[in-house]
Amino acid sequence: MLLVYTHKITPRINFTFKHLCTRILGIPVRFTTTIEEFIAHDSFKMSYTKKPLGNEVFIRSHDLLFEQGLSDPDLNVTKWEDTKCFFFTGDKSAIPFDVFAASFYLLSRYEEYLPHVKDEYGRYGAHESLAYKHNFLKEPVVDIWAYKFKSVLEANYPNVEFPKRKYSIKPVIDVPAPYDFKLKGLMRTLGGNIKDLFAFNFKKLYYRQMVLFGLKRDPYDTFKYILNKQKQTGFKFHFFFLIGDFSTYDKGISALRKDYVSLIKSVADYCRVGLKVSYFAIEDKSILKKEQQQMEGIINTSLLETRNSFSKLNLPDLYRNLVELEVQDDYTMGYVNELGFRAGTCTPFFFYDLDYEVQTPLRINSYHVIDSALLKNVSLLDKKESLQYIINQVKRVNGEFVPVFHNYTFSGMGQWKHFKELFNIILDSTENDK
Repeated sequence: MLLVYTHKITPRINFTFKHLCTRILGIPVRFTTTIEEFIAHDSFKMSYTKKPLGNEVFIRSHDLLFEQGLSDPDLNVTKWEDTKCFFFTGDKSAIPFDVFAASFYLLSRYEEYLPHVKDEYGRYGAHESLAYKHNFLKEPVVDIWAYKFKSVLEANYPNVEFPKRKYSIKPVIDVPAPYDFKLKGLMRTLGGNIKDLFAFNFKKLYYRQMVLFGLKRDPYDTFKYILNKQKQTGFKFHFFFLIGDFSTYDKGISALRKDYVSLIKSVADYCRVGLKVSYFAIEDKSILKKEQQQMEGIINTSLLETRNSFSKLNLPDLYRNLVELEVQDDYTMGYVNELGFRAGTCTPFFFYDLDYEVQTPLRINSYHVIDSALLKNVSLLDKKESLQYIINQVKRVNGEFVPVFHNYTFSGMGQWKHFKELFNIILDSTENDK
């Protein structure tokens, strides 16, 4: 166990040290403010304060982890060895940056509480982020910093054995609509036919009729393929089904339809099933609770996982609602237009409520790749290279890779051609790590 001396133990310190030391490096950590206890401890220890007590491992602290509420910290991002960092602390510190304060800034999503411009869906965009502006969005810097800290500890305590974690994947399958043509009802089907007709899209009109008469498979109905892939891998897929009401934003299928309920139940036999929170439920707790109860009625167990429609996050309100409804995991943290690490990490972490200064039980599983972001690459080769780059970054720190694909991604039609091949790259990426 690592003993950490600090002049003040705060919830921020507890949260940050436990993420870097315990969740990433596998080291239990304990804190003390008593100098005598620290000096008497003759094994694994370090100090995190303004001045060293002796010759111990010393990390000079920035003020951020001792503050409450929001401030306007000076963020001077500079190059550090093979990565970047901020909160420079000087050469007297074992590490020239306060990696704990920097990690807290990214993990708490501190910058998302500060004034920023939202996009058309009310989302925080990648272009607003510190990581994007300083070109480290595609690096899991928090995990990289943790490993640099580990190197310092190993140099000072060569006899301490550190547990080794293994690279893993957690594929997410997002289902905003299980079918393109089926189960849409008379009015929506009629409207779709008229729309195709006036747009002279006779190919789609023909395909729609073939599907409705049972002569072709619906292009969004890729569940058999996905479940076959699930049976071939040891990592559980995480499905998120939309069951919210039809609206301007969400155009799914009613959860009252028996065929849709049967589909969700059949997927739940092999994979983890969670709720895709509808656009209006993100803002309205009563709608969210209704959708939670509907999904629990379908899967006959407690709802443990959620992911938001359009990957929209309204911090901190939505996460507070999930905590109150006892949801354990969320998979919304990420950017729909950019690959990378929105919270700077590829290790699941807990939501820290900056307003109440408390770590909550809600675990955040940030995603690092989403199919829509891969579309920015025109050629298949560029898509493969972009995907492989992120995979390699996660492997660099033996982290957990979370990609998001949609059921329609596997249709192979139009822009989704070759995406099955990209998904196979992800599944095969664990072969050398078993």
